[in-house]
Amino acid sequence: MPSKRIVFFSLLMGLSLAVCITDGGDDQFGYSGFNGSNLTLDGAANITPSGLLELTNGTVWQKVHAFHPTPLRFHRTPNGTVQSFSLSFVFAILSTYPDLSGHGLAFFIAPNNNFSGAYPTQYLGLFNDQNNGATSNHIFAIELDTIKNHDLQDENHIGIDINNLHSLESHDAGYYDDKSAIFQRLVLTSHKVMQVWVDYDAEATQINVTMAPFRVAKPVRPLISTTYNLSMVLTSPAYVGFSSSTGTVTAQHYVLGWSFGMNTPAPPIDTTKLPQLPRLGQKAQSKALQITLPVPIVVFPFVAGTTICLLVRKNLRYAELHEDWEAE
Repeated sequence: MPSKRIVFFSLLMGLSLAVCITDGGDDQFGYSGFNGSNLTLDGAANITPSGLLELTNGTVWQKVHAFHPTPLRFHRTPNGTVQSFSLSFVFAILSTYPDLSGHGLAFFIAPNNNFSGAYPTQYLGLFNDQNNGATSNHIFAIELDTIKNHDLQDENHIGIDINNLHSLESHDAGYYDDKSAIFQRLVLTSHKVMQVWVDYDAEATQINVTMAPFRVAKPVRPLISTTYNLSMVLTSPAYVGFSSSTGTVTAQHYVLGWSFGMNTPAPPIDTTKLPQLPRLGQKAQSKALQITLPVPIVVFPFVAGTTICLLVRKNLRYAELHEDWEAE
Protein backbone atom coordinates (compact mmCIF):
# COMPACT_ATOMS: atom_id res chain seq x y z
CA MET A 1 0.00 0.00 0.00
CA PRO A 2 2.73 2.62 0.81
CA SER A 3 4.33 2.06 -2.60
CA LYS A 4 0.99 2.66 -4.36
CA ARG A 5 0.55 5.91 -2.43
CA ILE A 6 4.02 7.07 -3.47
CA VAL A 7 3.25 6.30 -7.12
CA PHE A 8 -0.10 8.12 -6.88
CA PHE A 9 1.39 11.27 -5.38
CA SER A 10 4.25 11.20 -7.89
CA LEU A 11 1.78 11.10 -10.75
CA LEU A 12 -0.24 13.89 -9.16
CA MET A 13 2.84 16.09 -8.80
CA GLY A 14 3.85 15.37 -12.39
CA LEU A 15 0.42 16.39 -13.65
CA SER A 16 0.53 19.62 -11.64
CA LEU A 17 3.94 20.52 -13.05
CA ALA A 18 2.72 19.84 -16.59
CA VAL A 19 -0.19 22.22 -16.12
CA CYS A 20 1.43 25.12 -14.29
CA ILE A 21 5.14 25.88 -13.87
CA THR A 22 6.01 28.38 -11.17
CA ASP A 23 9.36 29.85 -10.22
CA GLY A 24 9.88 32.48 -7.58
CA GLY A 25 6.23 32.76 -6.56
CA ASP A 26 3.91 34.32 -9.11
CA ASP A 27 6.71 36.07 -11.05
CA GLN A 28 6.74 33.22 -13.55
CA PHE A 29 4.08 30.77 -14.62
CA GLY A 30 3.14 28.62 -17.56
CA TYR A 31 0.05 26.73 -18.68
CA SER A 32 0.24 24.03 -21.33
CA GLY A 33 -3.50 23.43 -21.23
CA PHE A 34 -5.64 24.75 -18.38
CA ASN A 35 -6.97 21.75 -16.45
CA GLY A 36 -6.20 22.41 -12.79
CA SER A 37 -5.15 26.00 -13.51
CA ASN A 38 -7.53 27.66 -11.01
CA LEU A 39 -8.06 30.67 -13.28
CA THR A 40 -10.69 33.20 -12.22
CA LEU A 41 -13.42 33.27 -14.88
CA ASP A 42 -16.47 35.41 -15.54
CA GLY A 43 -19.24 35.49 -18.12
CA ALA A 44 -19.46 32.31 -20.18
CA ALA A 45 -15.71 31.64 -19.98
CA ASN A 46 -14.88 28.08 -18.96
CA ILE A 47 -12.25 25.37 -19.02
CA THR A 48 -13.35 22.54 -21.30
CA PRO A 49 -12.83 18.91 -20.26
CA SER A 50 -9.88 18.71 -22.67
CA GLY A 51 -8.18 21.71 -21.02
CA LEU A 52 -9.01 24.50 -23.48
CA LEU A 53 -9.68 27.97 -22.12
CA GLU A 54 -12.91 28.76 -23.95
CA LEU A 55 -13.59 32.47 -23.76
CA THR A 56 -16.70 32.92 -25.90
CA ASN A 57 -18.81 29.88 -26.74
CA GLY A 58 -20.52 30.86 -29.98
CA THR A 59 -23.42 32.91 -28.62
CA VAL A 60 -24.17 36.57 -29.29
CA TRP A 61 -23.56 39.66 -27.13
CA GLN A 62 -20.97 38.14 -24.83
CA LYS A 63 -18.16 39.66 -22.80
CA VAL A 64 -15.92 37.30 -20.86
CA HIS A 65 -12.69 37.39 -18.89
CA ALA A 66 -10.13 34.94 -17.56
CA PHE A 67 -7.61 36.04 -14.91
CA HIS A 68 -4.48 34.51 -13.46
CA PRO A 69 -5.67 33.73 -9.91
CA THR A 70 -3.36 36.17 -8.11
CA PRO A 71 -2.31 39.73 -9.05
CA LEU A 72 1.33 40.47 -9.89
CA ARG A 73 3.63 43.21 -8.63
CA PHE A 74 4.93 45.06 -11.66
CA HIS A 75 6.74 47.77 -9.62
CA ARG A 76 9.66 46.93 -7.35
CA THR A 77 8.69 49.88 -5.14
CA PRO A 78 5.35 51.74 -4.89
CA ASN A 79 6.55 54.67 -7.04
CA GLY A 80 9.23 52.82 -8.95
CA THR A 81 9.47 51.86 -12.59
CA VAL A 82 7.66 48.89 -14.07
CA GLN A 83 9.81 45.80 -14.32
CA SER A 84 10.57 44.03 -17.58
CA PHE A 85 8.21 41.21 -18.47
CA SER A 86 7.50 38.79 -21.27
CA LEU A 87 4.62 36.52 -22.14
CA SER A 88 3.41 34.16 -24.80
CA PHE A 89 0.07 32.56 -25.60
CA VAL A 90 -1.35 30.12 -28.13
CA PHE A 91 -4.84 30.84 -29.43
CA ALA A 92 -7.41 30.04 -32.12
CA ILE A 93 -10.65 31.63 -33.29
CA LEU A 94 -13.44 29.51 -34.77
CA SER A 95 -16.16 31.40 -36.61
CA THR A 96 -19.29 30.29 -38.39
CA TYR A 97 -18.41 32.18 -41.55
CA PRO A 98 -14.90 32.79 -42.96
CA ASP A 99 -15.51 36.51 -43.50
CA LEU A 100 -17.62 37.23 -40.40
CA SER A 101 -16.71 36.72 -36.76
CA GLY A 102 -17.08 37.97 -33.23
CA HIS A 103 -14.92 40.90 -32.27
CA GLY A 104 -11.75 39.14 -31.15
CA LEU A 105 -9.76 38.77 -27.95
CA ALA A 106 -7.11 40.60 -25.97
CA PHE A 107 -4.42 39.92 -23.41
CA PHE A 108 -4.57 42.62 -20.74
CA ILE A 109 -2.94 43.95 -17.58
CA ALA A 110 -5.47 45.80 -15.40
CA PRO A 111 -5.63 47.26 -11.86
CA ASN A 112 -8.53 45.01 -10.81
CA ASN A 113 -10.67 42.12 -12.03
CA ASN A 114 -13.97 44.01 -12.17
CA PHE A 115 -15.12 44.74 -15.73
CA SER A 116 -18.83 45.00 -14.95
CA GLY A 117 -19.03 48.41 -16.64
CA ALA A 118 -17.30 47.32 -19.84
CA TYR A 119 -19.18 46.67 -23.07
CA PRO A 120 -19.03 43.72 -25.46
CA THR A 121 -18.74 44.14 -29.27
CA GLN A 122 -15.85 46.40 -30.38
CA TYR A 123 -14.99 47.27 -26.76
CA LEU A 124 -13.76 43.69 -26.21
CA GLY A 125 -15.08 43.67 -22.65
CA LEU A 126 -12.38 46.14 -21.56
CA PHE A 127 -13.91 49.62 -21.94
CA ASN A 128 -17.17 51.40 -22.67
CA ASP A 129 -18.14 54.44 -24.70
CA GLN A 130 -17.49 56.74 -21.72
CA ASN A 131 -14.09 55.59 -20.45
CA ASN A 132 -12.40 54.49 -23.68
CA GLY A 133 -9.22 56.57 -23.73
CA ALA A 134 -9.26 57.65 -20.07
CA THR A 135 -5.85 57.59 -18.39
CA SER A 136 -7.57 56.45 -15.19
CA ASN A 137 -8.12 53.02 -16.78
CA HIS A 138 -4.49 51.94 -16.20
CA ILE A 139 -4.92 49.15 -18.76
CA PHE A 140 -2.31 47.74 -21.12
CA ALA A 141 -3.62 45.32 -23.74
CA ILE A 142 -2.64 43.44 -26.85
CA GLU A 143 -5.72 43.15 -29.02
CA LEU A 144 -6.47 40.66 -31.78
CA ASP A 145 -9.28 42.36 -33.66
CA THR A 146 -11.29 40.38 -36.19
CA ILE A 147 -14.05 42.73 -37.34
CA LYS A 148 -14.04 46.06 -39.17
CA ASN A 149 -15.24 48.99 -37.11
CA HIS A 150 -15.32 52.49 -38.56
CA ASP A 151 -14.96 54.07 -35.12
CA LEU A 152 -11.77 52.17 -34.35
CA GLN A 153 -9.68 50.25 -36.92
CA ASP A 154 -9.82 47.72 -39.71
CA GLU A 155 -10.29 44.04 -39.10
CA ASN A 156 -7.67 41.27 -38.83
CA HIS A 157 -5.04 43.24 -37.00
CA ILE A 158 -3.01 43.04 -33.82
CA GLY A 159 -2.53 46.19 -31.78
CA ILE A 160 -0.93 47.64 -28.65
CA ASP A 161 -3.57 49.41 -26.56
CA ILE A 162 -2.84 51.88 -23.77
CA ASN A 163 -6.10 52.77 -21.92
CA ASN A 164 -7.72 52.94 -25.33
CA LEU A 165 -8.93 50.74 -28.19
CA HIS A 166 -7.48 53.25 -30.63
CA SER A 167 -4.21 51.35 -30.71
CA LEU A 168 -0.89 53.04 -30.00
CA GLU A 169 0.56 50.87 -32.78
CA SER A 170 -1.05 48.18 -34.89
CA HIS A 171 -0.29 45.93 -37.85
CA ASP A 172 -2.12 43.52 -40.08
CA ALA A 173 -1.89 40.07 -38.47
CA GLY A 174 1.10 38.08 -39.68
CA TYR A 175 4.85 37.66 -39.32
CA TYR A 176 8.16 38.32 -41.05
CA ASP A 177 9.75 35.14 -42.35
CA ASP A 178 13.27 34.68 -40.97
CA LYS A 179 14.67 33.39 -44.28
CA SER A 180 13.04 35.70 -46.82
CA ALA A 181 12.27 38.67 -44.52
CA ILE A 182 8.96 38.89 -46.41
CA PHE A 183 5.78 39.63 -44.48
CA GLN A 184 3.42 36.65 -44.36
CA ARG A 185 -0.20 37.56 -43.65
CA LEU A 186 -2.23 35.48 -41.20
CA VAL A 187 -6.03 35.40 -41.00
CA LEU A 188 -7.13 35.44 -37.37
CA THR A 189 -10.44 33.71 -38.13
CA SER A 190 -8.88 30.97 -40.26
CA HIS A 191 -9.58 28.32 -37.57
CA LYS A 192 -5.80 27.83 -37.36
CA VAL A 193 -3.78 27.81 -34.15
CA MET A 194 -1.31 30.71 -33.78
CA GLN A 195 1.13 31.99 -31.17
CA VAL A 196 1.84 35.51 -29.89
CA TRP A 197 4.86 36.81 -27.94
CA VAL A 198 4.95 40.12 -26.03
CA ASP A 199 8.15 41.55 -24.52
CA TYR A 200 8.61 44.72 -22.50
CA ASP A 201 12.13 46.01 -21.85
CA ALA A 202 11.94 48.33 -18.82
CA GLU A 203 15.31 49.99 -19.45
CA ALA A 204 14.56 50.86 -23.08
CA THR A 205 10.77 51.15 -22.45
CA GLN A 206 10.40 49.09 -25.61
CA ILE A 207 7.38 46.92 -26.44
CA ASN A 208 7.78 44.16 -29.01
CA VAL A 209 4.90 42.06 -30.29
CA THR A 210 5.55 39.02 -32.45
CA MET A 211 3.29 36.32 -33.86
CA ALA A 212 3.61 33.20 -35.97
CA PRO A 213 1.71 30.09 -37.02
CA PHE A 214 1.57 27.26 -34.50
CA ARG A 215 4.88 25.43 -34.01
CA VAL A 216 6.81 27.99 -36.03
CA ALA A 217 9.73 29.33 -33.99
CA LYS A 218 9.47 32.90 -32.73
CA PRO A 219 10.51 35.14 -35.65
CA VAL A 220 13.57 37.30 -35.14
CA ARG A 221 11.86 40.46 -36.40
CA PRO A 222 8.88 41.62 -34.29
CA LEU A 223 5.63 42.42 -36.04
CA ILE A 224 5.27 45.61 -33.94
CA SER A 225 8.00 47.46 -32.06
CA THR A 226 7.48 50.76 -30.26
CA THR A 227 8.55 52.61 -27.13
CA TYR A 228 6.24 53.60 -24.29
CA ASN A 229 6.97 53.91 -20.59
CA LEU A 230 4.46 51.67 -18.82
CA SER A 231 5.44 52.93 -15.37
CA MET A 232 2.65 55.52 -15.42
CA VAL A 233 0.15 53.05 -16.86
CA LEU A 234 0.39 49.88 -14.79
CA THR A 235 -0.55 49.69 -11.13
CA SER A 236 1.01 47.35 -8.64
CA PRO A 237 -0.38 44.88 -7.96
CA ALA A 238 -2.23 44.30 -11.24
CA TYR A 239 -4.19 41.45 -12.78
CA VAL A 240 -3.24 39.69 -16.00
CA GLY A 241 -5.59 37.75 -18.21
CA PHE A 242 -7.69 37.57 -21.35
CA SER A 243 -10.85 39.29 -22.50
CA SER A 244 -13.12 38.55 -25.44
CA SER A 245 -16.47 39.65 -26.80
CA THR A 246 -19.07 39.12 -29.49
CA GLY A 247 -21.91 41.19 -30.94
CA THR A 248 -24.55 40.11 -33.41
CA VAL A 249 -22.06 37.74 -35.07
CA THR A 250 -20.66 34.88 -33.01
CA ALA A 251 -17.33 33.11 -32.68
CA GLN A 252 -15.53 30.75 -30.34
CA HIS A 253 -12.31 32.24 -28.94
CA TYR A 254 -9.86 29.74 -27.43
CA VAL A 255 -6.55 29.98 -25.59
CA LEU A 256 -4.60 26.72 -25.61
CA GLY A 257 -1.53 27.72 -23.60
CA TRP A 258 -0.06 30.74 -21.82
CA SER A 259 3.18 31.64 -20.07
CA PHE A 260 4.50 34.73 -18.30
CA GLY A 261 7.80 35.85 -16.82
CA MET A 262 8.82 38.94 -14.81
CA ASN A 263 12.43 40.01 -15.41
CA THR A 264 12.91 36.72 -17.19
CA PRO A 265 11.79 35.18 -20.47
CA ALA A 266 8.39 33.54 -20.34
CA PRO A 267 8.71 29.76 -19.93
CA PRO A 268 8.36 27.84 -23.21
CA ILE A 269 4.88 26.46 -23.83
CA ASP A 270 5.01 22.71 -24.34
CA THR A 271 3.14 22.40 -27.63
CA THR A 272 3.02 18.61 -27.35
CA LYS A 273 0.75 18.90 -24.30
CA LEU A 274 -1.71 21.44 -25.65
CA PRO A 275 -5.36 20.36 -25.96
CA GLN A 276 -6.99 19.81 -29.35
CA LEU A 277 -9.50 22.23 -30.81
CA PRO A 278 -13.07 21.02 -31.38
CA ARG A 279 -14.13 20.27 -34.93
CA LEU A 280 -14.01 23.38 -37.06
CA GLY A 281 -16.90 25.63 -36.14
CA GLN A 282 -19.05 22.76 -34.88
CA LYS A 283 -20.46 24.55 -31.85
CA ALA A 284 -20.56 27.91 -33.57
CA GLN A 285 -22.49 26.40 -36.48
CA SER A 286 -25.05 24.87 -34.16
CA LYS A 287 -25.53 28.24 -32.43
CA ALA A 288 -25.98 29.97 -35.78
CA LEU A 289 -28.54 27.43 -36.83
CA GLN A 290 -30.43 28.06 -33.60
CA ILE A 291 -30.69 31.71 -34.59
CA THR A 292 -31.28 31.42 -38.36
CA LEU A 293 -33.46 28.32 -38.64
CA PRO A 294 -36.41 29.66 -36.59
CA VAL A 295 -36.89 32.47 -39.13
CA PRO A 296 -37.81 30.29 -42.15
CA ILE A 297 -39.53 27.80 -39.84
CA VAL A 298 -41.90 30.55 -38.65
CA VAL A 299 -42.19 32.53 -41.88
CA PHE A 300 -42.80 29.65 -44.31
CA PRO A 301 -45.88 28.21 -42.55
CA PHE A 302 -47.30 31.71 -42.16
CA VAL A 303 -46.88 32.50 -45.88
CA ALA A 304 -48.18 29.08 -46.93
CA GLY A 305 -51.18 29.33 -44.58
CA THR A 306 -52.03 32.83 -45.79
CA THR A 307 -51.85 31.72 -49.43
CA ILE A 308 -54.10 28.72 -48.81
CA CYS A 309 -56.66 30.87 -46.98
CA LEU A 310 -56.77 33.38 -49.83
CA LEU A 311 -57.24 30.62 -52.39
CA VAL A 312 -60.01 28.99 -50.35
CA ARG A 313 -61.81 32.33 -49.92
CA LYS A 314 -61.48 33.07 -53.63
CA ASN A 315 -62.93 29.67 -54.56
CA LEU A 316 -65.80 30.09 -52.11
CA ARG A 317 -66.67 33.51 -53.53
CA TYR A 318 -66.53 32.13 -57.05
CA ALA A 319 -68.84 29.24 -56.07
CA GLU A 320 -71.34 31.65 -54.51
CA LEU A 321 -71.40 33.85 -57.59
CA HIS A 322 -71.76 30.82 -59.84
CA GLU A 323 -74.72 29.56 -57.81
CA ASP A 324 -76.39 32.98 -57.94
CA TRP A 325 -75.92 33.17 -61.73
CA GLU A 326 -77.46 29.72 -62.22
CA ALA A 327 -80.43 30.68 -60.04
CA GLU A 328 -81.11 33.74 -62.21
